[in-house]
Amino acid sequence: MANNKVFHVMYDDDHTLLEAAKQLVSQGVHVKDVFSPFPVHGLDPIIGVKRTRLAITSFMYATTGTLLAIFGTWYFMIHDWPMNIGGKPSFSWIENAPAFVPVMFEFSVFCGAHGMAITYLLRNGTLPGMPASNPDPRTTDDKFVMEIVTEDNHGFSVSELEEKIRGTQVYELSIKDC
Repeated sequence: MANNKVFHVMYDDDHTLLEAAKQLVSQGVHVKDVFSPFPVHGLDPIIGVKRTRLAITSFMYATTGTLLAIFGTWYFMIHDWPMNIGGKPSFSWIENAPAFVPVMFEFSVFCGAHGMAITYLLRNGTLPGMPASNPDPRTTDDKFVMEIVTEDNHGFSVSELEEKIRGTQVYELSIKDC
């Protein structure tokens, strides 16, 4: 276990990173993660990142918002404090539903957006107070870091991985113990 290493391979261009990822993956190297200042389109399928399920959670949050809005409009306008506004009957929610559509839509969007943002921040561990997992602060500005772990690459020794990595247009290479 003392031979477990983490390679942080830095690139200065997104196209160079993409080509290096293609080259390394084609040679059988498993890339654990990539840290970049912006999304690099086409990188996810190359390194094997699965599609996100955030859209499903957003739909569930929006559906919850719709149901809460339906219940709220019924409770506030029909059950708790019925008011005669414009001669509309206040004894049935169904007869007043068209007037409640804007409220239901806006509350659905509100719950979907806020729920998705909070889920995203929790899933990525980027809420305030959570420890950062970024290996190099330059990845928030203009550099790209590819993380390769020897545990995930059982078929290669540390020297073989380093040789394959140096075969790409690497900007900077950092090797650390796990």
